[in-house]
Amino acid sequence: MHLINLISIHTMASQRRRSSATAAFLLLSLLLLLQSAAAIPQGKRQNVAVFWGRNKAEGSLSSICDTGDYNIVIISFLSVFGHGNYWLDLSGHDLRHVGADIRHCQSKGVYMLLSIGGDGDGYSLPSSKSAADVAESLYYSVLGGDRPGAFHPFGDDTIVNGVDFFIDSGPADHYDDLANRINDYNQNIRDPIGIMLTATVRCSYPDPRMKAALDTKLFRRIHVRFYDDPSCSYNHAGLAGVMAQWDRWSAAYPDGQIFLGLVAANLTGKNDMVGVGELRDKLLPAVQKTDTYGGVMLWNSYYDSLTHYGRYVKDLA
Repeated sequence: MHLINLISIHTMASQRRRSSATAAFLLLSLLLLLQSAAAIPQGKRQNVAVFWGRNKAEGSLSSICDTGDYNIVIISFLSVFGHGNYWLDLSGHDLRHVGADIRHCQSKGVYMLLSIGGDGDGYSLPSSKSAADVAESLYYSVLGGDRPGAFHPFGDDTIVNGVDFFIDSGPADHYDDLANRINDYNQNIRDPIGIMLTATVRCSYPDPRMKAALDTKLFRRIHVRFYDDPSCSYNHAGLAGVMAQWDRWSAAYPDGQIFLGLVAANLTGKNDMVGVGELRDKLLPAVQKTDTYGGVMLWNSYYDSLTHYGRYVKDLA
């Protein structure tokens, strides 16, 4: 497990290289602005997001983007934060190569997000001050801020396009403060999209850990995990069970894009993987009829490397 302490390691930022990274960020943002005119881009291409960073055997970030199966990649996880320490867990991936891979993916029009949280217990936000500190750390480390001495875990010439909130443990306090604080930094970013905030939530509405944050209306995309919960996963609750929760999410956040979160392989004892035929003929047509439909989120790239589920999903527009 490759853990990087973002507080104890420091490096001086290079103004010239950070400017180059900002220019690349702007170019990608312009491309994505054109794509975002519709939930599904032109050419019958599905918006497909995938989580990367949970298994070293999944392959490099560059190789994931080179498949052409995804246009959003979510790097996971910043798994420790909120108490003065920051740790990035990428399951043994060599961090020295990740920055170049991020830039490679962005050059191919792939939107790159950093996900915070996960299923561990090393994070929480005990106060508004803690939320402000985390937002500041994210801004200067991975979101384009330039400050002497700031540590850039992906290199000082690499910027991610946004932050995904995957808050699956601990108390719910102050994630709304964190969202507002991160959004405040958009006043320093001169591009048409800015820092994108997304959330990955459990399928039963509401997700108590994220409700206050989501109610800020700052989250443009919500990845709803229709797996790991028999009450609203397709193979257990059926289409009616999925749609009951989908409609609640859509009603609560009509201005956002809701992503159908699916698992790319059957986890042991879960039976949560939706068959391609069922997805094509029943589930996807049902959610695509709603105005809030944004695309499909897959958990995760390692499972997808085994099943190649994503290559089927991307063409089911």
